[in-house]
Amino acid sequence: MSFSEVSSNPGTSFIPGDKLPKVPFVLNGISTRFIRENLIVPLELHNNTLKVIMANPEDSETIDALKTAISGDIQVYTTDAKALNEYIAKFYSQEPENINRIIEDIGDKSLEFIREEEEDAGHLKTLASEAPIIRLVNLLITRAVESRASDIHIEPFEDELKVRYRIDGVLHEVESAPKRLYAAIVSRVKIMAKLNIAERRLPQDGRIRLRVSGSEVDLRVSTIPVLHGESVVMRILHKEGMVIDLELLGFPPKLLLEFNRLINKPNGIMLVTGPTGSGKTTTLYGALDKLNSPDKKIITVEDPIEYQIKGINQIQVKPQIGLNFASTLRHIVRQDPDIIMIGEIRDLETAEIAIQSALTGHIVFSTLHTNDAPSAITRLLDMGVENFLLSSTVIGILAQRLVRIICPSCKEADTSSANKEKLVRLGMSSDIPIYKGVGCEKCSNTGYYGRTGIYELLTVDDEIRKLILNSAASNQIRDTARERGMVTLMENGSKKIEAGITTLSELFRVTQEE
Repeated sequence: MSFSEVSSNPGTSFIPGDKLPKVPFVLNGISTRFIRENLIVPLELHNNTLKVIMANPEDSETIDALKTAISGDIQVYTTDAKALNEYIAKFYSQEPENINRIIEDIGDKSLEFIREEEEDAGHLKTLASEAPIIRLVNLLITRAVESRASDIHIEPFEDELKVRYRIDGVLHEVESAPKRLYAAIVSRVKIMAKLNIAERRLPQDGRIRLRVSGSEVDLRVSTIPVLHGESVVMRILHKEGMVIDLELLGFPPKLLLEFNRLINKPNGIMLVTGPTGSGKTTTLYGALDKLNSPDKKIITVEDPIEYQIKGINQIQVKPQIGLNFASTLRHIVRQDPDIIMIGEIRDLETAEIAIQSALTGHIVFSTLHTNDAPSAITRLLDMGVENFLLSSTVIGILAQRLVRIICPSCKEADTSSANKEKLVRLGMSSDIPIYKGVGCEKCSNTGYYGRTGIYELLTVDDEIRKLILNSAASNQIRDTARERGMVTLMENGSKKIEAGITTLSELFRVTQEE
């Protein structure tokens, strides 16, 4: 049942207690503690509007926090106070387990650390199957999801076992387990990911699919041997909570208009560049989602497939059986696609097939690892791509980074005198007000909550084509593009600072210009 059927009027419409959802709606980014403390119940998220029941509909701070969490609008409803309290008590009152309590349950006897030469698969399997270890690993994963982490790092050192979460692109150390539990924890993760627990000399990759607090989560598991054991990294992918709407990714309106124009061209190559973790894949998914319609056949070749998109044919490359980017691309052009997405152009062979696909009437999307948009041309020329082929196929290059957003709950004016010089370096007035987050419980004392993009779009027009044909240097291409209206990453970031969205230090951190 849609809640618009109960009451279609916005604002504080009333929903009867017996109409509350039988299964609680789980929303990534909103913890159960936040729900309990603010007496709210999320109902549904549709068309970027979250419908939520609130005990106090006038609580503007909570509404602002929800808007930030979903990057969208909030529609507030009320219900009977007794029904609301009972519902929250039933579904959201469970207190999180304490890591120290679990470790006490494990005790010293059953899990004494074993020297590497004494370890065997059977013993490790027994350790990993004990209830306290299962609870401990489940707790590490649950806390990571509730903390909005994108990755979990489990790292063994000589005298300690570190557990770190990557939140908003930055690693944070969390409560660590004793080193003696290392073998059991890693073995438990390997069992969940269906990996070989006896193999500790070679890297392994696996996948865990599970439900955390009602939300379906994919964990991509990677293990690699290090000096004191195996390092484990789990990438957290939320199957239900991915933002692929380009309007919500932080694009400036003028740049978004031009990007939409380029991706709607009938053929050519559109590149997205930036370092690992800069949101390139999300942007490409957003472009595909906008173009996805019954009259277009879209095929992607990815490594790995991070999110499944309805109506799009997605292919996972498997190099171990010869199914790499190049070999897959040779075959998919016979599948009569309209749009092709290549996870990454890594070599000349892949680049040449992408160019041939563009020349034969396809629109091709792909990514490259370069620092800015003009450098992508130089990178492809260095790979060995002919300049006349580049000039006739590449239609646009988008460079991007992700900057952390100042936490709205602890945001305050930044009056530091050291920032005045940085503002001048950015070409901004030293008198403009800037802000920072001082740190609070909501943002785990980081001062930031969530991320948004900064962008630099190079449109390949006739002038840029001439420069590519002449194998011009990237700085010459950059200067010409700026004369023709290209806004650089730093300039786009400056606008985010002026708007009070991010900080100076964050902009310099992601652009590596300090």
